[in-house]
Amino acid sequence: MAGKVWLVGAGPGDLGLLTIKGREILEQAEVVVYDRLGGEGVLRLIPRESEAIDVGKRAGSHTMAQQQINELLLEQALQGKRVVRLKGGDPFLFGRGGEELQLLARHGVPFEVVPGVTSAFAVPAYGGIPVTHRELASSVHVITGHKKEGERLQLDYEALVRLKGTLVFLMSVFAISDICQGLLAAGMESKMPVAVVQQGTGAAQKKINSDLGNLPDVIRKKKVQTPAVLIVGNVCALGNELQWYEKQPLFAKKILVTRPKERSGTLSGRLRSMGAEVLELPAIRIERLQENHGLEKELQRLSGYHYMAFTSPAGVDLFFDELKRRRQDIRALGSAQLAAIGPGTKKALEEKGLLCALMPDVYDGRHLGILLGETLKMGERILIPRAEQGTPELTEEIKKRTQAQITELPIYRIVYENPSPIIDVKGQIERGAIDLAIFTSASTVHGFAAALPGLAFDLVHAVCIGAQTQKAAEALGMRTVMAEKATLDHLVEACLKAAKEPAWQERAVDTEGGR
Repeated sequence: MAGKVWLVGAGPGDLGLLTIKGREILEQAEVVVYDRLGGEGVLRLIPRESEAIDVGKRAGSHTMAQQQINELLLEQALQGKRVVRLKGGDPFLFGRGGEELQLLARHGVPFEVVPGVTSAFAVPAYGGIPVTHRELASSVHVITGHKKEGERLQLDYEALVRLKGTLVFLMSVFAISDICQGLLAAGMESKMPVAVVQQGTGAAQKKINSDLGNLPDVIRKKKVQTPAVLIVGNVCALGNELQWYEKQPLFAKKILVTRPKERSGTLSGRLRSMGAEVLELPAIRIERLQENHGLEKELQRLSGYHYMAFTSPAGVDLFFDELKRRRQDIRALGSAQLAAIGPGTKKALEEKGLLCALMPDVYDGRHLGILLGETLKMGERILIPRAEQGTPELTEEIKKRTQAQITELPIYRIVYENPSPIIDVKGQIERGAIDLAIFTSASTVHGFAAALPGLAFDLVHAVCIGAQTQKAAEALGMRTVMAEKATLDHLVEACLKAAKEPAWQERAVDTEGGR
Protein backbone atom coordinates (compact mmCIF):
# COMPACT_ATOMS: atom_id res chain seq x y z
CA MET A 1 0.00 0.00 0.00
CA ALA A 2 1.37 3.41 -0.99
CA GLY A 3 2.06 5.98 1.65
CA LYS A 4 1.66 9.70 1.19
CA VAL A 5 3.89 12.71 0.61
CA TRP A 6 3.39 16.17 2.05
CA LEU A 7 5.26 19.01 0.39
CA VAL A 8 5.73 21.45 3.29
CA GLY A 9 6.99 25.01 3.03
CA ALA A 10 9.19 25.74 6.05
CA GLY A 11 9.22 29.51 5.63
CA PRO A 12 12.30 31.73 5.51
CA GLY A 13 13.94 30.60 8.76
CA ASP A 14 12.17 32.08 11.76
CA LEU A 15 10.33 29.23 13.51
CA GLY A 16 7.35 31.51 14.14
CA LEU A 17 6.77 31.78 10.40
CA LEU A 18 6.16 28.05 9.96
CA THR A 19 2.43 27.54 9.46
CA ILE A 20 0.34 25.69 12.02
CA LYS A 21 -0.54 23.02 9.45
CA GLY A 22 3.10 22.66 8.45
CA ARG A 23 4.10 22.01 12.06
CA GLU A 24 1.31 19.48 12.61
CA ILE A 25 2.27 17.52 9.51
CA LEU A 26 6.00 17.63 10.31
CA GLU A 27 5.51 16.31 13.83
CA GLN A 28 3.66 13.25 12.46
CA ALA A 29 6.23 12.38 9.78
CA GLU A 30 7.90 8.98 9.49
CA VAL A 31 10.43 10.24 6.93
CA VAL A 32 11.58 13.83 6.44
CA VAL A 33 13.53 14.81 3.34
CA TYR A 34 14.97 18.23 4.08
CA ASP A 35 17.41 20.88 3.01
CA ARG A 36 19.03 23.56 5.16
CA LEU A 37 16.96 26.54 4.05
CA GLY A 38 14.09 25.92 6.46
CA GLY A 39 15.84 27.21 9.56
CA GLU A 40 17.24 25.33 12.56
CA GLY A 41 14.19 25.95 14.71
CA VAL A 42 12.06 24.14 12.14
CA LEU A 43 14.56 21.30 11.78
CA ARG A 44 14.43 20.78 15.55
CA LEU A 45 10.76 19.83 15.16
CA ILE A 46 11.63 16.71 13.18
CA PRO A 47 10.65 13.82 15.47
CA ARG A 48 13.59 11.84 16.86
CA GLU A 49 11.99 8.59 15.76
CA SER A 50 11.66 9.82 12.17
CA GLU A 51 14.21 9.08 9.48
CA ALA A 52 15.72 12.43 8.51
CA ILE A 53 17.39 12.58 5.10
CA ASP A 54 19.52 15.62 4.23
CA VAL A 55 19.45 16.21 0.49
CA GLY A 56 21.81 19.12 0.91
CA LYS A 57 20.35 21.73 -1.41
CA ARG A 58 22.41 24.87 -0.83
CA ALA A 59 23.72 27.54 -3.14
CA GLY A 60 26.53 26.00 -5.18
CA SER A 61 26.43 22.66 -3.34
CA HIS A 62 23.92 19.86 -3.98
CA THR A 63 24.65 16.50 -2.37
CA MET A 64 21.74 14.93 -4.25
CA ALA A 65 20.58 15.74 -7.77
CA GLN A 66 16.98 16.83 -8.24
CA GLN A 67 16.01 13.66 -10.12
CA GLN A 68 17.39 11.59 -7.23
CA ILE A 69 15.29 13.58 -4.78
CA ASN A 70 12.19 12.95 -6.86
CA GLU A 71 12.91 9.23 -6.93
CA LEU A 72 13.66 9.15 -3.21
CA LEU A 73 10.24 10.60 -2.39
CA LEU A 74 8.58 8.02 -4.64
CA GLU A 75 10.59 5.15 -3.14
CA GLN A 76 9.74 6.10 0.46
CA ALA A 77 6.05 6.62 -0.31
CA LEU A 78 5.79 3.25 -2.07
CA GLN A 79 6.99 1.67 1.17
CA GLY A 80 3.80 2.94 2.80
CA LYS A 81 5.43 5.74 4.82
CA ARG A 82 4.26 9.23 5.78
CA VAL A 83 6.84 11.35 3.96
CA VAL A 84 7.42 15.06 4.43
CA ARG A 85 9.45 16.96 1.86
CA LEU A 86 10.52 20.01 3.86
CA LYS A 87 11.56 22.98 1.73
CA GLY A 88 12.59 26.50 2.65
CA GLY A 89 10.15 29.30 1.89
CA ASP A 90 7.22 28.22 -0.26
CA PRO A 91 7.65 24.97 -2.22
CA PHE A 92 6.00 26.30 -5.37
CA LEU A 93 8.05 29.51 -5.63
CA PHE A 94 11.34 28.57 -7.29
CA GLY A 95 11.35 25.50 -5.06
CA ARG A 96 10.98 22.87 -7.81
CA GLY A 97 8.05 21.48 -5.86
CA GLY A 98 6.07 20.90 -9.03
CA GLU A 99 8.81 18.68 -10.44
CA GLU A 100 8.86 16.57 -7.30
CA LEU A 101 5.12 16.03 -7.37
CA GLN A 102 4.89 15.17 -11.08
CA LEU A 103 6.68 11.85 -10.58
CA LEU A 104 4.39 11.01 -7.65
CA ALA A 105 1.32 11.86 -9.72
CA ARG A 106 2.43 9.58 -12.56
CA HIS A 107 2.69 6.67 -10.11
CA GLY A 108 -0.60 7.39 -8.37
CA VAL A 109 0.99 8.30 -5.02
CA PRO A 110 -1.24 10.65 -2.98
CA PHE A 111 0.23 13.98 -1.91
CA GLU A 112 -0.64 17.31 -0.35
CA VAL A 113 0.95 20.75 -0.57
CA VAL A 114 1.33 22.89 2.55
CA PRO A 115 2.25 26.40 1.36
CA GLY A 116 4.93 28.30 3.23
CA VAL A 117 5.70 31.95 3.92
CA THR A 118 7.98 32.99 1.08
CA SER A 119 11.24 34.80 1.71
CA ALA A 120 10.33 37.08 -1.21
CA PHE A 121 7.95 38.96 1.08
CA ALA A 122 9.00 37.95 4.61
CA VAL A 123 12.68 38.91 4.34
CA PRO A 124 12.00 42.45 3.03
CA ALA A 125 9.38 42.82 5.80
CA TYR A 126 11.97 41.88 8.45
CA GLY A 127 14.17 44.55 6.89
CA GLY A 128 11.41 47.16 7.21
CA ILE A 129 10.74 47.22 3.45
CA PRO A 130 7.11 46.99 2.25
CA VAL A 131 7.19 45.45 -1.21
CA THR A 132 4.19 47.57 -2.22
CA HIS A 133 3.19 51.08 -1.16
CA ARG A 134 0.36 53.16 -2.55
CA GLU A 135 2.63 56.13 -3.31
CA LEU A 136 5.74 54.21 -4.40
CA ALA A 137 4.89 50.85 -5.97
CA SER A 138 1.59 49.36 -7.09
CA SER A 139 3.02 45.98 -8.10
CA VAL A 140 5.68 43.53 -6.99
CA HIS A 141 7.52 41.03 -9.18
CA VAL A 142 9.48 38.02 -7.95
CA ILE A 143 12.35 36.90 -10.16
CA THR A 144 14.91 34.14 -9.80
CA GLY A 145 18.51 35.28 -9.85
CA HIS A 146 19.81 31.74 -10.18
CA LYS A 147 22.18 31.13 -13.05
CA LYS A 148 24.52 28.41 -14.16
CA GLU A 149 28.20 28.90 -13.43
CA GLY A 150 29.96 30.78 -16.22
CA GLU A 151 26.72 31.92 -17.85
CA ARG A 152 25.00 35.29 -17.78
CA LEU A 153 21.49 35.65 -16.38
CA GLN A 154 18.93 35.63 -19.19
CA LEU A 155 16.26 38.19 -18.25
CA ASP A 156 14.17 40.71 -20.20
CA TYR A 157 15.51 43.72 -18.32
CA GLU A 158 13.64 46.23 -20.48
CA ALA A 159 10.33 44.58 -19.56
CA LEU A 160 11.27 44.64 -15.87
CA VAL A 161 12.10 48.34 -16.02
CA ARG A 162 8.81 49.13 -17.78
CA LEU A 163 6.84 47.45 -14.98
CA LYS A 164 7.81 50.29 -12.60
CA GLY A 165 7.09 48.03 -9.64
CA THR A 166 9.20 46.54 -6.89
CA LEU A 167 11.56 43.84 -8.12
CA VAL A 168 12.47 41.05 -5.71
CA PHE A 169 15.29 38.73 -6.79
CA LEU A 170 15.75 35.40 -5.02
CA MET A 171 18.90 33.26 -5.21
CA SER A 172 20.68 36.26 -6.65
CA VAL A 173 23.93 36.72 -4.70
CA PHE A 174 26.18 35.46 -7.50
CA ALA A 175 24.24 37.42 -10.13
CA ILE A 176 23.87 40.82 -8.46
CA SER A 177 26.45 42.51 -10.71
CA ASP A 178 24.76 41.11 -13.82
CA ILE A 179 21.33 42.24 -12.56
CA CYS A 180 22.50 45.77 -11.82
CA GLN A 181 24.24 46.09 -15.19
CA GLY A 182 21.18 44.74 -17.02
CA LEU A 183 18.75 47.11 -15.30
CA LEU A 184 21.02 50.12 -15.86
CA ALA A 185 21.47 49.23 -19.53
CA ALA A 186 17.67 48.96 -19.86
CA GLY A 187 17.23 52.53 -18.60
CA MET A 188 16.70 52.25 -14.83
CA GLU A 189 18.13 55.24 -12.94
CA SER A 190 21.46 54.63 -11.24
CA LYS A 191 20.10 56.32 -8.08
CA MET A 192 17.23 53.83 -7.74
CA PRO A 193 17.17 52.66 -4.09
CA VAL A 194 18.10 49.01 -3.58
CA ALA A 195 18.62 46.77 -0.59
CA VAL A 196 20.10 43.35 0.07
CA VAL A 197 18.89 41.48 3.15
CA GLN A 198 21.22 38.63 4.04
CA GLN A 199 20.09 35.62 6.11
CA GLY A 200 16.80 37.35 6.86
CA THR A 201 14.55 36.59 9.86
CA GLY A 202 17.43 35.16 11.93
CA ALA A 203 20.19 36.29 14.27
CA ALA A 204 22.62 36.74 11.38
CA GLN A 205 20.32 39.10 9.44
CA LYS A 206 22.14 42.01 7.82
CA LYS A 207 20.67 44.69 5.63
CA ILE A 208 22.71 46.60 3.07
CA ASN A 209 21.25 49.79 1.62
CA SER A 210 22.61 51.30 -1.55
CA ASP A 211 21.59 52.55 -4.95
CA LEU A 212 21.57 50.57 -8.16
CA GLY A 213 24.76 52.07 -9.55
CA ASN A 214 26.91 51.49 -6.50
CA LEU A 215 25.51 48.16 -5.28
CA PRO A 216 28.07 45.85 -6.98
CA ASP A 217 30.97 47.64 -5.27
CA VAL A 218 29.14 47.73 -1.94
CA ILE A 219 28.37 44.00 -1.88
CA ARG A 220 31.97 43.14 -2.74
CA LYS A 221 33.19 45.19 0.20
CA LYS A 222 30.52 43.80 2.54
CA LYS A 223 31.16 40.20 1.39
CA VAL A 224 27.48 39.34 1.12
CA GLN A 225 26.73 35.64 1.72
CA THR A 226 23.85 33.39 0.78
CA PRO A 227 20.97 33.22 1.32
CA ALA A 228 20.12 36.81 0.51
CA VAL A 229 17.24 38.68 -1.11
CA LEU A 230 17.77 41.61 -3.45
CA ILE A 231 15.05 44.28 -3.53
CA VAL A 232 15.02 46.98 -6.21
CA GLY A 233 12.60 49.88 -6.06
CA ASN A 234 11.63 53.13 -4.37
CA VAL A 235 10.15 51.20 -1.41
CA CYS A 236 13.73 50.44 -0.30
CA ALA A 237 14.02 54.08 0.80
CA LEU A 238 11.59 53.25 3.63
CA GLY A 239 13.81 50.55 5.10
CA ASN A 240 15.38 52.68 7.82
CA GLU A 241 12.18 54.53 8.70
CA LEU A 242 10.15 51.33 9.06
CA GLN A 243 12.75 49.01 10.51
CA TRP A 244 11.42 47.10 13.51
CA TYR A 245 13.28 43.81 13.77
CA GLU A 246 16.62 45.52 14.29
CA LYS A 247 15.14 47.50 17.20
CA GLN A 248 14.24 44.42 19.24
CA PRO A 249 16.35 44.21 22.42
CA LEU A 250 17.78 40.78 21.54
CA PHE A 251 18.11 41.32 17.79
CA ALA A 252 21.14 39.57 16.27
CA LYS A 253 21.47 37.31 19.33
CA LYS A 254 21.33 33.56 18.96
CA ILE A 255 20.48 31.86 22.23
CA LEU A 256 20.70 28.18 23.12
CA VAL A 257 17.99 26.89 25.48
CA THR A 258 18.86 23.63 27.25
CA ARG A 259 15.66 23.02 29.23
CA PRO A 260 13.80 19.74 28.75
CA LYS A 261 11.68 19.83 25.60
CA GLU A 262 8.37 19.89 27.45
CA ARG A 263 9.50 22.87 29.56
CA SER A 264 11.25 25.04 26.97
CA GLY A 265 8.29 26.61 25.19
CA THR A 266 7.52 29.56 27.48
CA LEU A 267 11.14 30.66 27.83
CA SER A 268 11.85 30.27 24.12
CA GLY A 269 8.73 32.24 23.27
CA ARG A 270 9.76 35.10 25.55
CA LEU A 271 13.19 35.30 23.95
CA ARG A 272 11.81 35.15 20.41
CA SER A 273 9.39 37.96 21.23
CA MET A 274 12.43 40.12 21.98
CA GLY A 275 14.04 39.39 18.64
CA ALA A 276 16.37 36.54 19.56
CA GLU A 277 16.88 33.50 17.39
CA VAL A 278 16.39 30.54 19.71
CA LEU A 279 17.91 27.12 19.22
CA GLU A 280 16.47 24.51 21.55
CA LEU A 281 18.90 21.78 22.60
CA PRO A 282 17.29 19.86 25.45
CA ALA A 283 20.21 18.67 27.58
CA ILE A 284 18.12 16.44 29.83
CA ARG A 285 14.96 14.38 29.69
CA ILE A 286 12.61 13.62 32.59
CA GLU A 287 11.90 9.89 32.77
CA ARG A 288 9.29 8.34 35.06
CA LEU A 289 10.62 5.53 37.25
CA GLN A 290 9.12 2.18 36.31
CA GLU A 291 8.02 -0.43 38.89
CA ASN A 292 8.32 2.08 41.70
CA HIS A 293 7.41 0.01 44.74
CA GLY A 294 8.23 2.87 47.12
CA LEU A 295 5.70 5.02 45.32
CA GLU A 296 3.02 2.34 45.60
CA LYS A 297 3.61 2.17 49.36
CA GLU A 298 3.56 5.92 49.98
CA LEU A 299 0.46 6.59 47.91
CA GLN A 300 -1.45 4.31 50.24
CA ARG A 301 -0.61 6.42 53.30
CA LEU A 302 -0.53 9.98 52.04
CA SER A 303 -3.05 11.18 54.60
CA GLY A 304 -0.53 10.45 57.37
CA TYR A 305 1.88 13.19 56.26
CA HIS A 306 1.88 16.68 57.78
CA TYR A 307 3.87 18.23 54.91
CA MET A 308 4.75 17.50 51.29
CA ALA A 309 7.61 19.32 49.53
CA PHE A 310 8.03 19.53 45.75
CA THR A 311 11.32 20.47 44.12
CA SER A 312 10.31 20.94 40.47
CA PRO A 313 7.26 21.41 38.23
CA ALA A 314 8.10 18.05 36.65
CA GLY A 315 7.86 16.44 40.07
CA VAL A 316 4.42 17.96 40.62
CA ASP A 317 3.12 16.77 37.26
CA LEU A 318 4.50 13.26 37.59
CA PHE A 319 3.29 12.83 41.17
CA PHE A 320 -0.28 13.76 40.34
CA ASP A 321 -0.16 11.70 37.14
CA GLU A 322 0.68 8.72 39.34
CA LEU A 323 -2.27 9.52 41.60
CA LYS A 324 -4.55 9.68 38.60
CA ARG A 325 -3.26 6.38 37.21
CA ARG A 326 -4.32 4.76 40.47
CA ARG A 327 -7.70 6.48 40.40
CA GLN A 328 -6.83 8.75 43.34
CA ASP A 329 -7.14 12.52 43.50
CA ILE A 330 -6.14 15.42 45.75
CA ARG A 331 -8.40 14.15 48.54
CA ALA A 332 -5.74 11.50 49.18
CA LEU A 333 -3.42 14.23 50.52
CA GLY A 334 -5.55 14.75 53.61
CA SER A 335 -4.54 17.91 55.49
CA ALA A 336 -0.88 17.98 54.46
CA GLN A 337 0.66 21.43 53.98
CA LEU A 338 2.45 21.92 50.67
CA ALA A 339 5.89 23.44 50.08
CA ALA A 340 7.47 24.44 46.77
CA ILE A 341 11.08 25.21 45.90
CA GLY A 342 10.15 28.21 43.76
CA PRO A 343 7.51 30.05 41.72
CA GLY A 344 7.47 27.55 38.84
CA THR A 345 6.75 24.67 41.18
CA LYS A 346 4.21 26.76 43.08
CA LYS A 347 2.43 27.54 39.82
CA ALA A 348 2.35 23.84 38.91
CA LEU A 349 0.64 23.12 42.25
CA GLU A 350 -1.86 25.93 41.72
CA GLU A 351 -2.73 24.46 38.31
CA LYS A 352 -3.77 21.32 40.20
CA GLY A 353 -6.07 23.41 42.39
CA LEU A 354 -3.69 23.39 45.37
CA LEU A 355 -2.29 26.29 47.38
CA CYS A 356 1.33 26.40 48.45
CA ALA A 357 1.91 27.18 52.15
CA LEU A 358 5.72 27.43 52.11
CA MET A 359 8.24 28.76 49.60
CA PRO A 360 11.76 30.05 50.39
CA ASP A 361 12.98 33.50 49.40
CA VAL A 362 15.94 31.91 47.60
CA TYR A 363 14.73 29.22 45.23
CA ASP A 364 17.06 26.29 45.81
CA GLY A 365 17.20 23.05 47.77
CA ARG A 366 19.32 24.43 50.58
CA HIS A 367 17.00 27.32 51.39
CA LEU A 368 13.91 25.14 51.06
CA GLY A 369 15.52 22.80 53.59
CA ILE A 370 16.24 25.70 55.96
CA LEU A 371 12.63 26.90 55.74
CA LEU A 372 11.23 23.43 56.34
CA GLY A 373 13.66 22.79 59.18
CA GLU A 374 12.51 25.94 60.93
CA THR A 375 8.82 25.07 60.36
CA LEU A 376 8.53 21.35 61.09
CA LYS A 377 7.95 20.24 64.66
CA MET A 378 9.61 17.22 66.21
CA GLY A 379 7.99 14.02 65.04
CA GLU A 380 6.04 15.58 62.18
CA ARG A 381 6.19 13.66 58.92
CA ILE A 382 7.18 15.10 55.54
CA LEU A 383 7.12 13.45 52.13
CA ILE A 384 9.47 14.75 49.42
CA PRO A 385 8.62 13.45 45.90
CA ARG A 386 11.68 14.26 43.83
CA ALA A 387 14.28 13.16 41.31
CA GLU A 388 16.26 10.00 41.90
CA GLN A 389 19.46 12.10 41.87
CA GLY A 390 18.14 14.90 44.12
CA THR A 391 20.63 17.15 45.93
CA PRO A 392 21.22 16.05 49.56
CA GLU A 393 21.28 19.67 50.80
CA LEU A 394 17.49 19.75 51.17
CA THR A 395 17.29 16.95 53.73
CA GLU A 396 20.59 17.88 55.39
CA GLU A 397 19.28 21.34 56.26
CA ILE A 398 16.04 19.91 57.67
CA LYS A 399 17.95 17.45 59.87
CA LYS A 400 20.17 20.24 61.23
CA ARG A 401 17.13 22.00 62.66
CA THR A 402 14.52 19.43 63.67
CA GLN A 403 13.93 15.74 64.27
CA ALA A 404 11.10 15.41 61.80
CA GLN A 405 10.44 12.15 59.98
CA ILE A 406 11.63 12.61 56.41
CA THR A 407 10.59 10.32 53.56
CA GLU A 408 12.32 10.89 50.26
CA LEU A 409 10.34 9.46 47.36
CA PRO A 410 12.15 9.19 44.01
CA ILE A 411 9.55 9.35 41.24
CA TYR A 412 11.66 10.22 38.20
CA ARG A 413 15.20 10.23 36.94
CA ILE A 414 17.07 12.79 34.89
CA VAL A 415 18.52 11.36 31.68
CA TYR A 416 21.09 13.19 29.59
CA GLU A 417 19.93 13.76 26.02
CA ASN A 418 22.03 13.03 22.93
CA PRO A 419 22.07 16.00 20.56
CA SER A 420 20.35 15.70 17.21
CA PRO A 421 22.91 15.09 14.44
CA ILE A 422 20.96 17.41 12.16
CA ILE A 423 22.41 20.57 13.72
CA ASP A 424 26.09 21.08 14.48
CA VAL A 425 25.81 22.87 17.83
CA LYS A 426 29.43 22.30 18.77
CA GLY A 427 30.66 23.82 15.52
CA GLN A 428 28.41 26.85 15.94
CA ILE A 429 29.74 27.50 19.45
CA GLU A 430 33.32 27.20 18.22
CA ARG A 431 32.59 29.67 15.39
CA GLY A 432 30.99 32.12 17.80
CA ALA A 433 27.60 31.80 16.13
CA ILE A 434 25.82 31.14 19.46
CA ASP A 435 25.89 34.11 21.79
CA LEU A 436 24.33 32.78 25.00
CA ALA A 437 23.40 29.41 26.47
CA ILE A 438 20.70 29.25 29.15
CA PHE A 439 20.87 26.69 31.95
CA THR A 440 17.97 26.18 34.35
CA SER A 441 19.59 23.57 36.61
CA ALA A 442 22.94 21.98 37.34
CA SER A 443 21.58 18.91 35.56
CA THR A 444 21.19 20.83 32.31
CA VAL A 445 24.84 21.92 32.59
CA HIS A 446 26.00 18.33 33.11
CA GLY A 447 23.76 17.07 30.29
CA PHE A 448 25.07 19.79 27.96
CA ALA A 449 28.67 18.83 28.77
CA ALA A 450 27.94 15.15 28.17
CA ALA A 451 26.28 15.92 24.84
CA LEU A 452 29.23 17.96 23.51
CA PRO A 453 32.45 16.15 24.52
CA GLY A 454 35.62 17.93 23.53
CA LEU A 455 34.03 21.37 23.44
CA ALA A 456 36.14 24.23 24.79
CA PHE A 457 33.63 25.31 27.43
CA ASP A 458 35.33 28.68 27.96
CA LEU A 459 33.66 29.65 24.66
CA VAL A 460 30.23 29.34 26.28
CA HIS A 461 28.61 32.43 27.77
CA ALA A 462 26.18 30.87 30.23
CA VAL A 463 23.09 32.45 31.75
CA CYS A 464 22.30 30.51 34.92
CA ILE A 465 19.10 30.40 36.95
CA GLY A 466 20.78 30.05 40.35
CA ALA A 467 23.95 29.56 42.38
CA GLN A 468 24.12 25.77 42.04
CA THR A 469 23.70 26.02 38.29
CA GLN A 470 26.32 28.76 38.08
CA LYS A 471 28.75 26.69 40.15
CA ALA A 472 28.36 23.75 37.76
CA ALA A 473 28.90 25.99 34.72
CA GLU A 474 31.96 27.71 36.17
CA ALA A 475 33.47 24.34 37.09
CA LEU A 476 33.62 23.66 33.35
CA GLY A 477 35.20 27.05 32.64
CA MET A 478 32.14 28.81 31.25
CA ARG A 479 31.73 32.55 31.64
CA THR A 480 28.54 33.09 33.59
CA VAL A 481 25.79 35.53 34.46
CA MET A 482 23.30 34.55 37.15
CA ALA A 483 19.67 35.60 37.37
CA GLU A 484 18.85 37.67 40.46
CA LYS A 485 16.05 35.23 41.28
CA ALA A 486 15.23 31.77 39.95
CA THR A 487 12.30 32.83 37.78
CA LEU A 488 11.80 33.04 34.03
CA ASP A 489 11.36 36.82 34.27
CA HIS A 490 14.73 37.24 35.98
CA LEU A 491 16.32 34.74 33.60
CA VAL A 492 15.23 36.83 30.62
CA GLU A 493 16.52 39.96 32.35
CA ALA A 494 19.86 38.23 32.83
CA CYS A 495 19.96 37.49 29.09
CA LEU A 496 19.38 41.17 28.33
CA LYS A 497 22.17 42.09 30.74
CA ALA A 498 24.59 39.52 29.30
CA ALA A 499 23.91 40.66 25.74
CA LYS A 500 25.00 44.19 26.66
CA GLU A 501 28.25 43.24 28.40
CA PRO A 502 31.38 44.69 26.72
CA ALA A 503 33.10 41.28 26.86
CA TRP A 504 30.28 39.75 24.85
CA GLN A 505 30.22 42.61 22.36
CA GLU A 506 33.95 42.22 21.70
CA ARG A 507 33.47 38.50 21.02
CA ALA A 508 30.52 39.20 18.73
CA VAL A 509 32.63 41.59 16.62
CA ASP A 510 35.53 39.11 16.42
CA THR A 511 33.32 36.28 15.21
CA GLU A 512 30.94 38.23 13.01
CA GLY A 513 32.27 36.69 9.84
CA GLY A 514 31.56 33.22 11.17
CA ARG A 515 27.85 33.69 11.68
